[in-house]
Formats: sequence, structure tokens, C-alpha cells
Amino acid sequence: MGLVCTVLNLFLLVLFVRVILSWFPISPGSGMASIYSVLYTITEPVLGPLRRALPPVGMGGMGLDLSPIIVFFAIIFITGAIC
Repeated sequence: MGLVCTVLNLFLLVLFVRVILSWFPISPGSGMASIYSVLYTITEPVLGPLRRALPPVGMGGMGLDLSPIIVFFAIIFITGAIC
């Protein structure tokens, strides 16, 4: 179970960094763009299906993507149960 807990915690960290980086403009071709691309590749297989199932919540003229929040809490719940 130690390996599973470690992987889940690392995924939480990667997810958190992806969310934070999504708040800032990133220039294509920059070093930060390549880091974001790696984070996207790691997290999108989990976030993508959930995002397609849940439409964004309307907030003014913007939509709030709830998929990272749901995955974040689901992983915390799972790690609390098994670790």
C-alpha cells in the first residue's frame, strides 16, 4: 500500500501544480510550456473523462471546471481510506 499512497500523493502534487500554472499565460515554446505539457499528459487521462461528464459551472461570463476539485477530493478520500 505504501507505493499506491506515494503515487496518489505525487499525482495530487502534479494536479495542484497544473491547476496553478493554468492561471497564468504560458508562451508556446518556452520552458514553462514544456513543463505544462508534461503535467497535462499526466493528468488529462483522469481529468478528461470527468470534464466531459460534468459541464463547467457558469460564473458570470466564465465557466469553472470542477474536474480538478473532484479528483483532488476523491484522491484525498481514497488515501485516507487505504493509507
